Amino acid sequence: MGWNMSRWKELPASLDQRVRQFVVQLRRLKDRSGLSLAALAAKTSYSSSSWERYLNGKQLPPRDAVEELARVCGADTTRLLVLHEVAEEAWTDEAAETEEAAEDGLLAPGTPTTPPAGPDPRPGPRRTTTVVLAAAVVALTAALVAVLLVTRPWQDDRTAGAHDHAAASGGNTPAPFVFVQGRSRPCEVQRHDGDLRAGYSATRTTLMDLKTSGWEVLEAQCLLRYHGFDPGIADGSYGDRSKDAAKAFQKARGLVVDGIVGPDTWQELRR
Repeated sequence: MGWNMSRWKELPASLDQRVRQFVVQLRRLKDRSGLSLAALAAKTSYSSSSWERYLNGKQLPPRDAVEELARVCGADTTRLLVLHEVAEEAWTDEAAETEEAAEDGLLAPGTPTTPPAGPDPRPGPRRTTTVVLAAAVVALTAALVAVLLVTRPWQDDRTAGAHDHAAASGGNTPAPFVFVQGRSRPCEVQRHDGDLRAGYSATRTTLMDLKTSGWEVLEAQCLLRYHGFDPGIADGSYGDRSKDAAKAFQKARGLVVDGIVGPDTWQELRR
């Protein structure tokens, strides 16, 4: 099914094709989510004006923004970050060339510095080097995507969550939790036997405070986000941002506000 992009502003003609493809992908994810810019801003750490710049090709979003968009839209974070890396390379290269041209007096004052979309008409060794580097980036990206398609590392998160859920119900032994810095895991909260569950743990009693990590932490992070309290990246590590979200949740539910997730907080999270 195609995506209706007619309501989007036309991207700048000077935008590099690699950046253009990345921005189009961001737009598709945003359309699929059905979220407005204001709603997207409310669910992420970035303002609606920032998202407007990112989605209209005026500014390349930072890596954290890309991860948060993937999390909100339920998209494949790894694939989106690969596209972001390629776009960032193109954006940086073209910005450097534009800056050098301005220093050499080849650009008049006020000339837009958005990277050009078409081929560089200037011949010489520098152009050849740019082409070689671009080809190397494309080849490296293709190899990385091929590896990802074979190994499918993103499936580990869902499988591990399912194993943990089965163990909590008396099934197979859960896989050991391994914390990976910056790795966001999917949150799919559903109601099961009257309780809200994200599929990582069925606990209602585990105590959690700062520096705690594990499937139970990931479960709590997903439930906090489901209730509208942002714990930051869902990585299974209970840090300051997760604790702040827990405090806000406890205050809203009339609980003791200490940021420690225990039986009373679990009971409310499961509602």
